[in-house]
Amino acid sequence: MANITISKRTVDAAQPGSRDAFLWDSDVKGFGLKVTPAGGKVYVFQYRVARPGETANTPARRYTIGKHGSLTPEQARARAKDLAVLVASGIDPREQEANKLAERDATKREVDERNRIANEMAFDRMADLWLDHYEHEKGRRPSSIAQASMVVRNHLKPALRNTPLPHIGRTDLQTIIDAVPAKQKAMRRTVFAYASIFFGWAMRRGCIPTNPLMSMAKPDAPKARDRVLTDAEVEAIWTASEALPAPWGQLYRLLLLTGQRKSEVAGLRWEELDRSVALWTIPANRAKNDKVHIVPLSPPVLAELDARAGGTIWPTSGYVLTTTGRTSISGFSKAKRALDETISKGRDGEQITDWRVHDIRRTVATGLQRLGVRFEVTEAVLNHVSGAKGGVAGVYQRHDWKEEKRAALDAWARQLGGAQPGGNVVKLEVRA
Repeated sequence: MANITISKRTVDAAQPGSRDAFLWDSDVKGFGLKVTPAGGKVYVFQYRVARPGETANTPARRYTIGKHGSLTPEQARARAKDLAVLVASGIDPREQEANKLAERDATKREVDERNRIANEMAFDRMADLWLDHYEHEKGRRPSSIAQASMVVRNHLKPALRNTPLPHIGRTDLQTIIDAVPAKQKAMRRTVFAYASIFFGWAMRRGCIPTNPLMSMAKPDAPKARDRVLTDAEVEAIWTASEALPAPWGQLYRLLLLTGQRKSEVAGLRWEELDRSVALWTIPANRAKNDKVHIVPLSPPVLAELDARAGGTIWPTSGYVLTTTGRTSISGFSKAKRALDETISKGRDGEQITDWRVHDIRRTVATGLQRLGVRFEVTEAVLNHVSGAKGGVAGVYQRHDWKEEKRAALDAWARQLGGAQPGGNVVKLEVRA
């Protein structure tokens, strides 16, 4: 272990032995050169750091500065001097380097995690995944699937895009809710509801710790509508429907004749129909209350369906109201505008104001009551679970009202007029 001035000449002259040999610099204490038996030459720095409670005879530690060739003797000596300053300050160079490596690893892990979150938990990617799950959940109604898709497509994706889920907060979501015009209360509630379903799903998957909408105020509910179409308005809608192209005209006439929900009529399939007994069976997964619903078919409904089938022998599968042969009809807003324009032309420019398609269902219910139909039967026709069918009565009352429903719908069809498509609508008669 000779002490010499470490220079290029002395380093080049150093020869390997049977084991590691060390040359120590005479100028910088602790700075040395290690020569391995294989001829490798490495600059080192040997030091002792006395910590509180330790004796002055603490074990020496050795720090590898670098290989000769990668470093010159002058560069290695300068690094040794820097290390000596650290040791004089009570800092262990090896521990400092280990801490830096740990910090660098932690930083890399943090960056990798951010990248993973950005890629794997981007809103647009997770929203598509949720919609796929939502669509295939047991008992999920097509109307609910369509609503979920609409909310994601029209409201959430344009605002959130590829923002990682953990970075989405209440402020982001409140901005989306506020973007819906205040007068569209039902739409605000719909956006809030499906956003909450999505973020609840993400929370259960472990993507986010909490559902941010749980602590947000739910938008105000819209005022319950009580709009009932007048006899003249019903007549105008029926007449205008005859001028619409198929299958849109049939949609509105079937809504008027059956009183069923728009989604149920629009999604009507041939396999749900039985002409031999004049019945339409709406399966549970298409009914709003998840219960099978039997709808007797009045003669005008049979005539409308015969017209769609091209005769009295009906197809055994597929959609009844379709423009593609593969999917049910869509584009209801456009069809409603066309119907309103046709109504306006037929009434010398006078329009039916402030009406929605769902008002037809309320009008049918009111019309049945005007005909003297029992309230329980009216609710059975509409497949409502409330009032007479709720509570204890709903548990023990198993009568299906099938014959009563048939009589009610037949009476209602007679009031609408004609057993053939194209029959004139007559005014409803009030039964005393």
